[in-house]
Order: sequence, then structure tokens, then C-alpha cells
Amino acid sequence: MAGHSKWANIKRQKAVVDAKRGNIFTQLSRAIIVAARNGVPDPAGNFQLRTAIDKAKAAGIPNDNIERAIAKGAGTFNDNSILEEIRYEGYGPGGVAILIEALTDNRNRTAADLRVAFSKNGGNLGETGCVSWMFSQKGVCTVEDVIDEEQLLEASLEGDAESYEMIEEETAEVFTEVVNLEKLSQTLKETGFNVIDVELRWIPGNHVEVTYPDQAKSLLKLIDTLEGLDDVQNVTANFDMAENLMTLSVINH
Repeated sequence: MAGHSKWANIKRQKAVVDAKRGNIFTQLSRAIIVAARNGVPDPAGNFQLRTAIDKAKAAGIPNDNIERAIAKGAGTFNDNSILEEIRYEGYGPGGVAILIEALTDNRNRTAADLRVAFSKNGGNLGETGCVSWMFSQKGVCTVEDVIDEEQLLEASLEGDAESYEMIEEETAEVFTEVVNLEKLSQTLKETGFNVIDVELRWIPGNHVEVTYPDQAKSLLKLIDTLEGLDDVQNVTANFDMAENLMTLSVINH
């Protein structure tokens, strides 16, 4: 399994991810703003917005905050901040390629924060285009309670998925083209699967094997630090790593 998925999963199991990220409200609210801005400000006709609202509700964000975020995206609520979507690229320890998606109202602040995070954790922020050529964007549905893999395969094919991967016992990630994500999500749900997450994700075309414990620890600390920044929405990296090394690094940092 690709290292980043496996690592995210280990963190999820240990309930580390959202408990220590007080910025989760900011990130989810911003995702709603951008989704409302990019399409119609009505969840019924905007799949990206519907997904962002579902995630916000699951994280316990109050309805008032959700409505305000939709209004900001629609331009009917003005707080004088203009959010830009920017992609940053860099290298982590061991030459691992890292892609960062950010939403910011101050690109100088964001770039400075990222530069500090990289330099403190053995990496460096690179130029635009330095690593993005290694990644392609896909739609991903995460499915839980998968008892019958044959059934998952059939439903995935029916929903025009490209592939799926079991990331742990009874949990799978199903991949598709970006434009097909809504259809895939709907098909999986209609065939009785428990879809717990729907997202667009950058998937690396190649992987760098990380084998040294110190390097592993620095890399995961770097990704954790990047994910903890208010302006950062998503972080993707092309590492692969033995599960025991990964678990050890998560516990120790």
C-alpha cells in the first residue's frame, strides 16, 4: 500500500489526527467557502459543497458556521478576506516529494510558514513544478465494513472506478477520474457500501522507500507540521515505509 495512505490510516486509528489539530474547523470552513465559490451555493446542485458540508457536520461544526461559510463563498457575506487556492511543492527528508494544497488570504505568510516547517524538519520548499509532475489528481471514496471484496469489485466497476485497494481489514479506497467521483460515490452507496469519506487526492506515480528511523521520524513530523498549519488543506507525499517504522514514528513524535 502507498505509504501516505497507510500512514494516514495509522494516525486515524490512534485518533491522533483531529484531536490535536485545533485548526480542523478553519480548514473545513474554508473548504466550504471554496466549494460554494467554485459552483452554485446550493448543496443540492454542488457535489463538492455537499461533501464539504458533510465533513464539517461530522467534525461537529455548528450549522451557523456552515451557513456563514456558504454565504462567504457565494459572496453574500463579506468579511474583506479573499481566499486564494495555491499549490506548493517541496522535498522532505530522503528526497520525498511533497505536494501541499493551501487556501490563504495572505500568500506571503503561508509561504513563510511553509518554509519554516520544511527547514526545521530536514526538507526544503521548492519551485512550482518541481514535484507536481510526479502526481495525478484522482477521486477517492473510502469505504468501511467491506465483507465481500467480490461485491466491492462489482460495485466499483459499475461506478466506473479505475481501481481499489484494501488499506486495512474491511476498509478500502476506491479510485476514479475526478469528473466521475459523484457517480462512483452514489453507486457505492446505492449498492449498500458504507462510504465514510469522499475526496480529491493527488496520487504519486512513483514512490521513495524510506528505511532509516531518523529519516522516517523527521518526514512524518514534517508532514504533521504542514498539516497543522491553518492555511494548509491537504498534504500528499510519495513515500513508502514499513508499517512498524511508521507506527514507531507516529508514537514517538
